[in-house]
Amino acid sequence: MNKHLIASAIAAAFLAAPLAATAGEAELLARIDKMAAELEQLKADLKASQQKTAVIEQKQQELAAAAPVAQAPASPVFANAAPAASGPTTIIGGYGEINYNRPTKNASAAQTDVRRAVISIEHRFDEKTKMVSEFEWEHAIASASDSGESAIEQLYVERQFSNGLRAKAGLFLIPAGLLNTNHEPTAYYGVERNFVETAIIPSTWREAGIGLSGDTAAGLTWDAGITTGFDLGKWDAASTEGRESPLGAIHQEGQLAKSRDLSVHGALNWRGVPGLLLGGSLFSGKAGHKADGYTANDARITVYDLHARYTPGLWDLSALYARGQISNTALLNETLVGNPTPVPKSFAGWYLQAAYQALKSGDYTLSPFVRYEQFNTARSYEPMPQGLGIATLPDEKVTTVGANLKVGEGVVLKADYQKFKEDKTRDRLNLGMGFSY
Repeated sequence: MNKHLIASAIAAAFLAAPLAATAGEAELLARIDKMAAELEQLKADLKASQQKTAVIEQKQQELAAAAPVAQAPASPVFANAAPAASGPTTIIGGYGEINYNRPTKNASAAQTDVRRAVISIEHRFDEKTKMVSEFEWEHAIASASDSGESAIEQLYVERQFSNGLRAKAGLFLIPAGLLNTNHEPTAYYGVERNFVETAIIPSTWREAGIGLSGDTAAGLTWDAGITTGFDLGKWDAASTEGRESPLGAIHQEGQLAKSRDLSVHGALNWRGVPGLLLGGSLFSGKAGHKADGYTANDARITVYDLHARYTPGLWDLSALYARGQISNTALLNETLVGNPTPVPKSFAGWYLQAAYQALKSGDYTLSPFVRYEQFNTARSYEPMPQGLGIATLPDEKVTTVGANLKVGEGVVLKADYQKFKEDKTRDRLNLGMGFSY
């Protein structure tokens, strides 16, 4: 309703005047009364429309005036939500998982474990500066006589600059592989994390140092940094820890970390095609730290990976190859002769994985998956004097078949069966529950 409609009605009244000359007086009066009533209705409609417009404009002005108050509260807000545009904001998050493992060859060894519980706190000082922290407890109880562990998984400050560059300093996760920086139980398939990204690339691998990262318009994300590295002096040749994960046995995790020798890392990830991720990473640094009398001060550790993930439609496909190397360890291994776990020269592994969203009903999503992986934590050793040669290990091959059932966005129920090619005593059924928020 507007002024144009009122004008049209008045014009219609004048155009109708000639017809009145031939109409009866009663008919003419009736038509005039009708048009007058229509004109009054048009006026009423126009007035109502103008009043509604005024109310809307007033509400918009009130919201605009109140917006700065909502974005900059006087005290921090504890909520799992996106940070405000300005002003301090604190976000609480976390994740956890409880797993059940039942070996098929030895049912009496079945066990249930509160594998981990993590609380994360992110505080945003302003729109460009934030602090990120994660506190982790493993195996339910941490004490001198228990198997549990408490640890600071991340603790760093990050600053974002106007050109899109980001800088951080502190203890942070190394951007290697697909799992290390995205390791919540709701983010991966299977009850247990895959072997390649736990035995070859240790999970969760973090170092203390400084890092830079950025993005390009072409879909490329890059990371680089200088951090602490590994301490080969921690190698225990009498235990099997180094056989399970060579780097996991000598990582320092920011705990009184030896820093005479620092390491460098870099990573590239490309997402230029919807649903496709292609990337790789490299980490390298010496690990002897110039210790007095140590025979492996020139040992260098280098680890790299290449990875891909593609999610067309209901499919989720991924592949990864990782390889590590520890150089200049021949003299060290000569001093370790007779121990079960000498230092390997190389270790490597790869996997292929396919998952399919078979069912989605309400907030339930069922995704069966299959994963095949092959890895070796002692693929080769440096040459030794005749008669002191070290036997390499065979590649272990593991097939995992199972399914993830997501409940909403934050809870997942998992079940899978794992079949080992070499060590068949490790065949097992796994059940798990995980969450993240």
